[in-house]
Amino acid sequence: MHVIRIDDLTDDRLGDFANLTDVALRRRSEPAGGLYIAESPKVIARALAAGHQPRGVLVLEQWLTELEPLLDAYDVPVFVGESELLEGLTGFNLHRGALASMHRPALPSVSELLKDARRVVVLEDVVDHTNVGAIFRSVAGLGADAVLVTPRCADPLYRRSVRVSMGTVLQVPWTRIADWPQGAEDLRAAGFHIAALALADDARSLDDFASDAPERVAIVLGTEGDGLSRAALEAADTIVTIPMLHGVDSLNVASASAVALYALRVR
Repeated sequence: MHVIRIDDLTDDRLGDFANLTDVALRRRSEPAGGLYIAESPKVIARALAAGHQPRGVLVLEQWLTELEPLLDAYDVPVFVGESELLEGLTGFNLHRGALASMHRPALPSVSELLKDARRVVVLEDVVDHTNVGAIFRSVAGLGADAVLVTPRCADPLYRRSVRVSMGTVLQVPWTRIADWPQGAEDLRAAGFHIAALALADDARSLDDFASDAPERVAIVLGTEGDGLSRAALEAADTIVTIPMLHGVDSLNVASASAVALYALRVR
């Protein structure tokens, strides 16, 4: 690595780290530009362990020692600066110590992800990056095998998603499913029973469904507020609902994912 101490923001190589709070800018530049931002030494370590390649690193002086063993083998610029200067660049305080601009890995095909999987999660148009990150953390912690995200779903590698997931989006196999809900046929052809998590008069309770769960299950979760589309519900083999009390009809999608994944975990 090449340590570069900065006292101004004129270096063109700092462009990856500029104005990171501008969500519209990140949505435009990250996927098309082939990069994502890993925040904190722990997340950077997970990215490197997953085989992802760094393009540049921004770090506070006091955190450099912790990062040196991780980055020593990489030919990458490491920009070191004081808190106030770096905050002026990124638009927020680097209280987690470091950011890394990482090259995006190529996404696997849907068929590759499904080949040996028994539990997968499908995210239909979940647009909140925090929810996406939390769902990935549940997938990792509760032992599902993969995540499929629809074209309009929030980017799992957006900085907030990566941070909320504690870096597990860098460990959990995932890809985008190009056509949805037409892509449900790919799941069914691979032997998956499609379980849509939703409210419906004909829904089975999660307890009942989990008591005799199929060998391979795809859990489909819908967007915040509106839930799953009518087309997704029609494509499902079973509609499953979480029994609720005290007049509450449903949980936040990230919370619901954790409950469903725990109930349907492979024992």
